Amino acid sequence: MKMHKLLLLAVACTWAMGAAAQWQWIDKDGRKVFSDRPPPQDTPEKNILKQPGGGIPRSAPAPVAAAPAEGTPAATTTAAASATKPAASAPGTGKDKALEEKKAQAEAAEAAKKKADEEKLAKAKADNCTRARQAKAAFDSGKPITQSNAQGERIFLDEAGRAAESKRIDGIIAADCKR
Repeated sequence: MKMHKLLLLAVACTWAMGAAAQWQWIDKDGRKVFSDRPPPQDTPEKNILKQPGGGIPRSAPAPVAAAPAEGTPAATTTAAASATKPAASAPGTGKDKALEEKKAQAEAAEAAKKKADEEKLAKAKADNCTRARQAKAAFDSGKPITQSNAQGERIFLDEAGRAAESKRIDGIIAADCKR
């Protein structure tokens, strides 16, 4: 039983050592990166936050000087310089460019789909308008109009039926023939 506990302790220590061999740095977009591999060569030494074997980078980042009092020329220059920088360049506030591109593509696809749906609806309305105008012309000509009843028999429309059908066609024209 003691051998199992000793073996478990050895495995736990091995895992802990593996976890300690981690690199941590801030990439060019301002995000923290955790890895078991060293950062790229173009990563400045000041952006490496943690490295294996010591836990801290070889050279500590330079301390930040105290800010000058407000109203002094140095404070005004610093404020103006920080106002001209975009917010995305500040460390930790950068957005994932790939995510932004995917979002823009999704929005473009949604807009294209919406436009295609609108065009399809407009075409259907134009077709309905054309058919309704043709039907209205046939009704206005005074020729006898036939329809099929529930049993499938052809019947001639009387004056009440013609008036109801004419009113229905006028409603379709009013709805679909708007320009």
